[in-house]
Amino acid sequence: MPRHFANLTGAATLPTSGLRLTARVVADLIANQATGVIHGVAGTGKTYAVEAALEHLASAAPAPGPAPEPYRRPVPVATFTLAFPSRPTMRLVADELLTTLTGTAAPTSRNRFYLTNALIELLAGLPRLLVIDEAQRLTGDCIELLRHLHDHPDTRFALLYVGGDGCWEVLSREPMLRSRVFRRLPFHPLRRGQIPALIRDYHPIYASASDALLLEIDDAYAHGTLRDWAVFTRTAVDLCREDATGHITERVAHNAYALLGGADT
Repeated sequence: MPRHFANLTGAATLPTSGLRLTARVVADLIANQATGVIHGVAGTGKTYAVEAALEHLASAAPAPGPAPEPYRRPVPVATFTLAFPSRPTMRLVADELLTTLTGTAAPTSRNRFYLTNALIELLAGLPRLLVIDEAQRLTGDCIELLRHLHDHPDTRFALLYVGGDGCWEVLSREPMLRSRVFRRLPFHPLRRGQIPALIRDYHPIYASASDALLLEIDDAYAHGTLRDWAVFTRTAVDLCREDATGHITERVAHNAYALLGGADT
């Protein structure tokens, strides 16, 4: 599995619906050589879920969670993950794609039309999965280039856009892309009612914590966000060690708030 945020040791992978459905989305896109979008606010587990799905794909291991066949036995394909700076040019996107697919830098003397034709030839080979991270940075022209490559009758690849705040708003403004989205999975913060059961399994320091204390931590700091729970837990583990206790206490929680900028009110 991917490394946990903040190098948090002892943390478990939470069996959220987002984690399970991401594995299914990836399998669906590959099986149908289709386009998909995974999006949501920062810290809700998108990157971890996508990395986990790609690791299972690479190893041909069963996907996490009780997904039905054929999703439990993904077919290994070559995967490529790219992220571009804010508002890249079409030439930059074409350059980076060609470099990533071939492992060599694209010729600087060639224009983007040459690069596009070279990409079509490359993407007509073995099936691939292209993952575009931070997709909210793309311009309409860049989205159109990727759509053109994907729609070309000779190419054979699945395309997954992954992005944070504003991702779906950016992508859905392009009607030619929106109408082609085969799978769309939004990520949300954990619901308050999920917190006690999930977090007790997240790390040993929470195993005996009361519902009230876990909900207080979520209300005061984490707000259902997995990344914030990871930051809080990394801090609390050190404080538990200093207090010679193996579990979270109100004292540890309040000291963690102080080190993390204070509790929200």
